[in-house]
Amino acid sequence: MTATRKDLSMIEFFQALTDPDNSFLIYAMIMGGLASISFGIIGTFVTIKRIGYLAGAISHSVFGGIGLAIFLQVNMGWTWMDPVMGAVLAALLSALIVGMVSIKAKEREDTIIGTLWAVGMASGILLIDKTQGYFNLSSYLFGDILLISQKDLLYVMALDLVVLTLCILFFNRFFGVCFDTEFTLLRGINTTFFYLCLLLLTALTVVLLVRIVGIVLVIALLTIPSAIASLYARRLWQMMVVSVLLCAGFTWTGLGLSYTLSLSSGPCIILLSGSVYLALLILHHTFFRGNES
Repeated sequence: MTATRKDLSMIEFFQALTDPDNSFLIYAMIMGGLASISFGIIGTFVTIKRIGYLAGAISHSVFGGIGLAIFLQVNMGWTWMDPVMGAVLAALLSALIVGMVSIKAKEREDTIIGTLWAVGMASGILLIDKTQGYFNLSSYLFGDILLISQKDLLYVMALDLVVLTLCILFFNRFFGVCFDTEFTLLRGINTTFFYLCLLLLTALTVVLLVRIVGIVLVIALLTIPSAIASLYARRLWQMMVVSVLLCAGFTWTGLGLSYTLSLSSGPCIILLSGSVYLALLILHHTFFRGNES
């Protein structure tokens, strides 16, 4: 009986996708596919470079930018100040700060990144506290892909274009920065510039990711698909392609599950991707251990 109900619900989901009145659901599916391009490519660099903690600091500082944008919009009458604009500014500033700290002051890196992480969240909450009216923060904290608009899709397409263009033009330089910074520097390449460039691209991708899974869950979707891809891909470009496909699959499937079970979309996407990763990790290690024995 339960299986029949689930089957009927999934049928209803596919029927809803074909209904022109459900533009929000169609936008969400398109968003999931387009966003996976940036997530898969940048997530691969983040995983290989092992800078997930930097991405976490950037994602949490975004909340401070969102809070500032809402404060200025409501209290100061700056109607042009969109929360997305505040998030972008906060993310880029945070990326530059953590990037320079990681380069110039490695002994204080953890402390400053942790401080930035906490201050971003705290300042955002206080700014919203001082803003007149009620604001539902759950969509920022845990994401809601169903709130995606046509304007958001344009942002995603623009980011995809930037990410693809830069990665095609400077693939070898990004590759060198991620795998062997010293050797890349000896070849006369400005590793500091390309490292900061990578962090800025990560910051923009994080802002986009917040719209889908929220600030709290952002690191998971940025790193889990690429972590799975790393188990099977032999080359970096292969890892990127697999990561993009996995990210799209997790997003679309998680969206379908959330619609079917009437649950929040962000946590569904993360729980699905995390479960698949753990299962594949266990099978991968079991398989290789079996071959070794």
